[in-house]
Amino acid sequence: MITCGVLKLIKINNMILLADGGSTKTHWCLVKEGADDTYFYSEGFNPYFVDQDYIVHSLKKFLPKDFEPAEIHEIHFYGAGIHDKERIEILENAFATLFVKARISIEHDLLGACRALLGTNKGFAAILGTGSNTCFYDGYTITHHIDSGAYILGDEGSGCHIGKKLLIQYLRGKLSFQLKGLFDSTHQLSREDIMNGIYTKPLASRFCAGFCEFISQHMNDPQIYQIIESSFDEFFENLVSLYPDYREYQLNAVGSIAFHFRQILKKCAQKHGMVLGKIIKSPIKELVLYHKTTPVATI
Repeated sequence: MITCGVLKLIKINNMILLADGGSTKTHWCLVKEGADDTYFYSEGFNPYFVDQDYIVHSLKKFLPKDFEPAEIHEIHFYGAGIHDKERIEILENAFATLFVKARISIEHDLLGACRALLGTNKGFAAILGTGSNTCFYDGYTITHHIDSGAYILGDEGSGCHIGKKLLIQYLRGKLSFQLKGLFDSTHQLSREDIMNGIYTKPLASRFCAGFCEFISQHMNDPQIYQIIESSFDEFFENLVSLYPDYREYQLNAVGSIAFHFRQILKKCAQKHGMVLGKIIKSPIKELVLYHKTTPVATI
């Protein structure tokens, strides 16, 4: 079970850095009293795939100009791959190297999704981005969480899962002549390139999810539509339906896959007895509002 700790009220009276960290990219916001919020992106820092030195080196490249890390007083990072103390320490140590005066809070991105989608209300929340995740939330903590199995064992409904389905059909010669031609002209990848991207190079989940841009551009093609729909059907059959009385809840979801393919997601949700609720592409603005107005969790 994923839980949070004791509640306290955070007053935004200093410089605070908030982050929604996925496996592909991280959306940041610098919050400073009396100034406009500053948003920027970096690559994703899933501690299963990157180490402390990689994070420090990468983040330095993405920080805005005239940004002074020593002025940051607090960091609230909601990230993918936050499953144990070892993973948390990778991020804590990396951020402590850059933000030497900051108090650092590392939380699972699923809790961030709950706070962004539901605030202090109870409900069902999901992440459908590069990976997938689901839970019941009581307004304060995650009360029931079923493991998605990550990108090798599961992650049904995710960008990685959808991308893998496309690659399987491509490699097995099942794509239509027209669709194969479009894929080849767009990506110009050999079979060896694809195998290397999955089995040799790092960040295989990001590699597979990267094909969702092509998928979104051709989602009116019947084969592409079926790939998306079948992935969402597996999401409901293999994950969502395992929750007790799941049909009594709305499906609230955050992530680029949920957002861009929401009409297909809505159709699949109805097929499996659920109503689509709040769908947002990125939770960062809702998380900023949450931390400005709501008692929040600390470790």
